[in-house]
Amino acid sequence: MPDKPFYRCQESKAGNIQNLRDILMKNFFTLISGRTKAHADGLHKGPGSQDYINATSFVEIGQEDMNRLGIKKGQLVLIRSDSGKVEAPVQPANLPAGLIFIPMGPTANKLVGTETFGTGMPSFKGQSVKVEKL
Repeated sequence: MPDKPFYRCQESKAGNIQNLRDILMKNFFTLISGRTKAHADGLHKGPGSQDYINATSFVEIGQEDMNRLGIKKGQLVLIRSDSGKVEAPVQPANLPAGLIFIPMGPTANKLVGTETFGTGMPSFKGQSVKVEKL
């Protein structure tokens, strides 16, 4: 067994030691989804209303992660999970690094799998997703 896990370090072309785990995980995030006031207001106007669509069709990302990925407010990103993919504009939020938020609705639903683990409800929190700048 090697004395260091394989992800600890890798020799780059420039000769610098880099943390391979950081390289591999750079664009991976944990997705949580939930209700917001705008989501509820839009839902009362109808799921086809413009208010509902506007309230559920974006992703919130912390400023630290936005800076690291070179993403600006309003820019479209591609978000992929094992269950699907969506494009959504970015809104800055007060979130810890590695966490993104999408309001419950059609955008989030495309990323959530159908597995319920016997509960009858899929998990809308803790989904592993990849975010790519478009």
